[in-house]
Amino acid sequence: PGAKVVKAYNTVGSPLMVDPSFQGGLKGDMFIAGDDADAKSKVADIIRGFGWDVVDVGPLAMSRHLEPMCIVWVNVGLSTGKWNHAFKLIRT
Repeated sequence: PGAKVVKAYNTVGSPLMVDPSFQGGLKGDMFIAGDDADAKSKVADIIRGFGWDVVDVGPLAMSRHLEPMCIVWVNVGLSTGKWNHAFKLIRT
């Protein structure tokens, strides 16, 4: 009771969680979900400090939609034998 849960870091492997490095100097997006705005703000600050851009996907209930993204991430790694990839949300 009273816990402030923020879902993050399930769409990338552990070697890239801190100080990620991608071709062309691109930053990957780290998707977060949670019900408490203050907790999400604190987690987002930590994630940005590690070198990621942050995409807030909404309340904690949205975290269930991040799980299939992990499956896609794993499948890419299994099919290529490389685990140096991340997601990027492109906006116009």
